[in-house]
Amino acid sequence: MRSASYASVVFAILIFSTFSVGYTYAAPTVILTDRVHAGSSSSTNWSGYAVTGGKGSVTNVSGSWVVPAIQGTCPATNQYSSFWVGIDGFSSNTVEQTGTDSDCQGGMPTYYAWFEFYPKPSYLIKAITVHPGDFISAYVYFSGQKFVVSIVDVTTGQSFSTSARVSSAQRSSAEWIAEAPSSSGGVLPLANFGSVYFGLDYTGIPNTNYATIGGVSKPLGSFGSNIQQITMVTGSGVLKAAPSVISSDGTSFSVQWYSSGP
Repeated sequence: MRSASYASVVFAILIFSTFSVGYTYAAPTVILTDRVHAGSSSSTNWSGYAVTGGKGSVTNVSGSWVVPAIQGTCPATNQYSSFWVGIDGFSSNTVEQTGTDSDCQGGMPTYYAWFEFYPKPSYLIKAITVHPGDFISAYVYFSGQKFVVSIVDVTTGQSFSTSARVSSAQRSSAEWIAEAPSSSGGVLPLANFGSVYFGLDYTGIPNTNYATIGGVSKPLGSFGSNIQQITMVTGSGVLKAAPSVISSDGTSFSVQWYSSGP
């Protein structure tokens, strides 16, 4: 973490062309990327929304989304796109998160689920087989000094949950994010996912895209000036992905892909 004014979230990606092997794999070490904070901010690896609160105030975040299909033909170079909900990372050194990927690996579209308690590595979830168009429901919550991450493929009924202690977690933000993952070489190219759709209006899954901050649970769009809209750009400012406005009921939004970067 270079300074308190920078966000630090990157998903460490596991690069395999098939996920049928019966193991859970650790992903490679990641590099932290920097991001400016503001009510409307930009990032080299995030697009979506965050809600901020005081230290120790965030206890729960829920989300739902439709797994986006890779658009067009995969290029020869691998590209990646991650979609997740989580606690922390917007202004802290840890992230407790779970989500899905829509990637181009080995010239083929590749889909899978994962979880991470950063700074520990991320892990493939072998219990869930992800398909484009599946409805995903996920949440992260803090209870009894532990973080629990849970993800359900509502379309297939497959699910996964695990927990861990994260001693330095600040519990100061909740996020709903489309991400360009990073490796030891920096931010990876963003796969063309077209658009990803988060929230009740698209998935029909109630009580998703909610957060509990300071003991109060309400939808993303109800947090006023604590809402942070995040646009993904390259280091030179070229647009990579951008979120829509939040729906009138406060529960839903989309993120549109524009370019791969990095």
